[in-house]
Amino acid sequence: MSHLTGQRYPSVPELIGSARELAAAQPALCSLSQVGTSRAGQPVHLLSVGHATRSVLVVAGAHANEPTGGSTVLELARRALDDSALRAACSWHLLLCADPDGAGLHRSPAPRSLLDYHRHFFRPAGPEQPEWSPSILPPDRLPPETRALTGVIDHVRPYLQISLHATELGGSWVQLTRDVPGLAEPFAKSAAALHIPLETGASDATGWRCAGPGVHVMPDGDGEAAFPSLPEDPRCSTWHHAHRYGGLTAVVEVPMWASDLVDDPAPHPAPDLAVRHIARRLRVQAGQVEEILAEALPRLPGADGPLLRGARWALDLAPGLAEDWGRGAAPGTTVACVGSLDAFGRRLPLRAGAMLLRLLRAAEDPAAPRLQALVTTWCESFADGFRARWIPLEHQVEHQSRTVLAAARQAAWAN
Repeated sequence: MSHLTGQRYPSVPELIGSARELAAAQPALCSLSQVGTSRAGQPVHLLSVGHATRSVLVVAGAHANEPTGGSTVLELARRALDDSALRAACSWHLLLCADPDGAGLHRSPAPRSLLDYHRHFFRPAGPEQPEWSPSILPPDRLPPETRALTGVIDHVRPYLQISLHATELGGSWVQLTRDVPGLAEPFAKSAAALHIPLETGASDATGWRCAGPGVHVMPDGDGEAAFPSLPEDPRCSTWHHAHRYGGLTAVVEVPMWASDLVDDPAPHPAPDLAVRHIARRLRVQAGQVEEILAEALPRLPGADGPLLRGARWALDLAPGLAEDWGRGAAPGTTVACVGSLDAFGRRLPLRAGAMLLRLLRAAEDPAAPRLQALVTTWCESFADGFRARWIPLEHQVEHQSRTVLAAARQAAWAN
């Protein structure tokens, strides 16, 4: 569970510094501009390459705990600067980090293990996430990071928006707001060449149409949600904002640690029992974190900051999901689908526990050792149970870059 020495995810200031160097080196082709300001007053930056009429927008850092995209947008900028054909096909607009405040709170530049990754974990509550907030909040309450993102979409009117995401443990998959014919083959070839499994039963896309292994197309209309308890609706997120200009969005997920369990298309031998077990475990683990939170909260005056809001959000999702999953699974559900649900069920209490643990440690609270033991056990069980293996950072970036370029090419032909 270790990876090559020296591999690290750049911080937001480092991303901005690298982007500034690119813009200064080739000012006729490349520019860096501020397109918004975060809640805490940090600038939100857009790096643009080329002057073609048609545009592609690539968004990094939409989730604070998913750092791969920052390296990927820099790689895409370098490729576009080096390749006149890429610049002739479209202009490239690269949002360096959609949530700079969150990225500063998730401080894990070179995680050596899942436990190391969770030591400084942060993921904001749903209403504070730039892409998801429009599906939860009314328009007049949207955070400034969301307004910056939608403002960029309104300005560049991309035929394709690509949002770069990175799951901590699992496989790679793509979510599309509309189909991109021809994307599945280059996506699968890239993953295979880099030894990255495809998450063929991604829980994020349960019930979506499959356009190829690991490629999921969002359903049209107002069909019933796969998990009714979840408050977010992808159709109301910023992913759909590009549709008003005839565009579409591709969400490209790549794992930090990979597991072949999410790439197994075989029918699960007992999916109903397995999913019910996942639901029970989620209730128990979330309850353990809730118990510690209730005990320690009176000792944490003034602690209602982003870490606690993030922990509460994750815990509040657990009961509804456990009820959704408690209904079991249909016969024929694959090993991959059960594996993806299993991973999802482990993440919620682990993330809540990790964020609460940061608060308890800072306060030197007596409940910290008990929560530390839980977080450690859950990380080790997650990694061991899924036979986790690190994907080198350069492979994460290469796979995202190849998928972005393939999506831009195929979407241009489709339009």
